[in-house]
Amino acid sequence: MDFPFGMAHNTHLMMTTDAHPDLSMEELLGVFPGARRTLFQLHHIGGCSSCGFSPSETLAQICARNGGLDPDAVLGEIKDGHIKDEALQISPADLQAKLRDEAVRVLDIRTREEFEAVAIPGSRLMTQELMQEAMNWSKETLLVLVDHTGARVLDAAAYFAGHGFTNVKGLKGGIDSYAELADPSLPRYTTEAA
Repeated sequence: MDFPFGMAHNTHLMMTTDAHPDLSMEELLGVFPGARRTLFQLHHIGGCSSCGFSPSETLAQICARNGGLDPDAVLGEIKDGHIKDEALQISPADLQAKLRDEAVRVLDIRTREEFEAVAIPGSRLMTQELMQEAMNWSKETLLVLVDHTGARVLDAAAYFAGHGFTNVKGLKGGIDSYAELADPSLPRYTTEAA
């Protein structure tokens, strides 16, 4: 379905404002993909088998069995986390423009095989050696992290931000979106589900 200009964004905004504690975690994660990370960081919920949750459980149920947390307050924390996640991302078009106009370090966190198959020109594959080197870079330099679909870059960006990097971003949608929206000369690919 084609949306009139801005409607898809407004639909997402409507979904985020209509979110409530009785949504299943599957539904909540569809609206706030970083909810699991927020729950784990703030309440140690969802990180291991003893504190995990099922996709069909509601946020209210999870809060009740984890010390009687206030579900509305936890939902507020998830919304705040979502806003922070959005601020940690850079669009493919913005990255492409910055690559033309300023100093950017692009670190690719995919596998060596994926990186060798397709990479953003000028990017470097993240290795242990490069990780050590990166810790000595200027903390103000724009650092952009890339994965396949954008699913893992926020954790990596949070890691670098936690080590003092003040201008770190994750590529929204990963190299897949970059190839589709910014540089169609790059081949797109799929990976086997684990």
